[in-house]
Amino acid sequence: MTVRIKYTKTGNFKFIGHLDLMRYFQKAVKRAGLDIAYSKGYSPHQMMSFAAPLALGVTSEGEYFDAQFNTLVSSDEFVRRLNAQMTEGVEVRDVILLPEKAKNSMSLVAASDYHITPVQGFPKEEWDRLLRGAGKLLEQEQIEILRKTKKSEKVEDIRKGIYKLYADGNQLYMLLAAGSEYNLKPELVTEALCGFLSIPYNRAAYQVHRLETYMKNEEGALVSLLESGTKIQ
Repeated sequence: MTVRIKYTKTGNFKFIGHLDLMRYFQKAVKRAGLDIAYSKGYSPHQMMSFAAPLALGVTSEGEYFDAQFNTLVSSDEFVRRLNAQMTEGVEVRDVILLPEKAKNSMSLVAASDYHITPVQGFPKEEWDRLLRGAGKLLEQEQIEILRKTKKSEKVEDIRKGIYKLYADGNQLYMLLAAGSEYNLKPELVTEALCGFLSIPYNRAAYQVHRLETYMKNEEGALVSLLESGTKIQ
């Protein structure tokens, strides 16, 4: 039986890498006394897979992983037991049971949304310009940026991956494509906005916070990954 678990990653936990986060949850599930399933073979491991790993330094309130269990407790009991093992910066928010043939969360991810805020000491005048310029950037038919990978770098038009971009109070809100089809990082959009407004870009000058991770439902609308299943009674 497969369940989907939603959790947060905030505070100093944003400096914990993805592999260490996986190990953290593997130990937490075991300490919580939950009957997780293991793979077969000479080196059995917990049946667990994560959706859309975060970059180092990014916080989130909409993270997910799927795990298989031999026996289940209620969703509320899942949350209670896991949170009893959590440290500051990680909180389990919800647990659902997935249908028998449901796709895993990693393959379903279609978009994520974010709040971008400046770090302390960032010039207020420049931040106000960024907030005012967000809508103007989205009006452009093409938004080109130099995209770098481990093997190469190329100029790419990222406009297709930006679904929404606007000032949300004193924060910059963006809804971006994510997942296997096309994955756009919020840092690239912030860099493109800075370039559009002739403002020097410094990755360390901004805090990125993920709000939610989305999939597409049967009608093609973006919905939370929690829409895949039901509460365990």
